[in-house]
Amino acid sequence: MTERVGLLATLDRLFAGPRRETLTVHAFLDGLGDRSYAFIIAALDLPNCVPTGLPLLSTVTGVPMLLLAIQYFLRQPSPWLPDIFGKRALERGRLQDSLDHIRPYIARLENAVHPRHDWWVSGTPRWLMQFVWALLILLLALPVPFDNMLPAWAILFFCLALIERDGVMAIFGWVFTLLTTAWTIFLAIVGPLVVLHVVKSVLSL
Repeated sequence: MTERVGLLATLDRLFAGPRRETLTVHAFLDGLGDRSYAFIIAALDLPNCVPTGLPLLSTVTGVPMLLLAIQYFLRQPSPWLPDIFGKRALERGRLQDSLDHIRPYIARLENAVHPRHDWWVSGTPRWLMQFVWALLILLLALPVPFDNMLPAWAILFFCLALIERDGVMAIFGWVFTLLTTAWTIFLAIVGPLVVLHVVKSVLSL
């Protein structure tokens, strides 16, 4: 099996070149190869992993994530983006400087997230993970109150598992998937009871 090139080395390769030359979003995603979908979905997912209090944030970010997941399962080589986004470009010099600033953090991330326990990210386990990953993205996109952070973390761990073929990240993703399932069932049971109580309280005024 060909050794997988690390994310930092991949970014070095993509950003390399004359400093005045530009790199478009399309070219960047094409260069990420099979990592591109998980990479961009993780970027959209990150704001949902912390309590922001912004209404409908999960829907605003979740719908594009869902569209990207559909493209992924349709086996598009890389994500399709409208030209208004895909043709946006930055000078390679600026990208190189930015990468130099965050290089220590990416190196630490690579030390924590790296290829291991391949069974969890290959064959049938990988297919099941991808299927559940898509269901979690669908759940995140739905405007369901109090049911965003747990699936967001599960999605993030699954993205890391797909980006670096890391079985440990896949395991964390499954743990948060179980927590999401339990919490969603709890909301489905308790939610209607709370609404009924509120309605009765209002009608009794």
